[in-house]
Amino acid sequence: MATPNTMTITLPGEDEQLFKLVRHKSVGSAIAAVLVLLVIAGVIAAFVFADIDYAVTLKYLFDPQILSGVVTTLELTVISMLVGVMLGVVTALLRESKNRVLSGAAGFYTWLFRGTPVLVQLLIWFNIALVIPTVSFFGMWTVSTNTIMTPFLAAILALGINEGSYMSEIVRAGLLAVDKGQAEAALALGMRKRRVMLSVVLPQALRIILPPAGNQLIAMLKTSALAYTISVSELLNGAFRIYTLNYKVIELLFTASIWYLFMTTVLTFLQSWLERRMNRGFAGEAAPSMKKRWLKNTFGVTR
Repeated sequence: MATPNTMTITLPGEDEQLFKLVRHKSVGSAIAAVLVLLVIAGVIAAFVFADIDYAVTLKYLFDPQILSGVVTTLELTVISMLVGVMLGVVTALLRESKNRVLSGAAGFYTWLFRGTPVLVQLLIWFNIALVIPTVSFFGMWTVSTNTIMTPFLAAILALGINEGSYMSEIVRAGLLAVDKGQAEAALALGMRKRRVMLSVVLPQALRIILPPAGNQLIAMLKTSALAYTISVSELLNGAFRIYTLNYKVIELLFTASIWYLFMTTVLTFLQSWLERRMNRGFAGEAAPSMKKRWLKNTFGVTR
């Protein structure tokens, strides 16, 4: 049965006319909603009645090994992201170079590291001593590669270099989005190309680069869990060391998941705040509020 709503509209040169807006109930959407609720209820019931000791999850939430893993995860994320951003900016600029050798080398780097799984890259860097047994500095000092290539450094190189291949495309897209006329105008005023890039092009490109770069940072936080495979003492590895002793596997994985959710939520709020700051002065292009951003990224809710 339709539920009518009324609205009064005055048309130019005519008397007021009453229009009825009829909203029809969709049977299909109602059935879909019921099915979704049943699935959610089933999942909740499965976890409620499962043999899971949630007290253990909370007990180890602030365990020293877990907290140490959180710190290592943040270090991995920040350092790898900085390496990725620097490599991304350099590669993006080289891709736009008129020198075919430089442009080709940058394109090859992007193709290679975007085309291979980051887990494979982690394992290659961790076992790089099989390819380069020793490292020599000007023939005066030689050291075993195994001494230098610690698990933490291998993770930084793998994650950072892999991230650089993605950031290069993000940065390049941001640079191409800036109107070329502005750079040409700056050059006509006598500014050098380097100054034009740093003072005119990059500040505007940052508004376009920042949202996907923020998403890459959040993805990096979660991807850092792969470092567990080469024995880096990050968050997942800390949970692993504990549950190998007490056999509370699911409980400790939930502990790690809580920390990951907390950190990604904080980063999402910071990303939204930065976007709003960057968009100041651009009328009609304000970024969504932190609350709306979090709801959209987490649940797909826009209102």
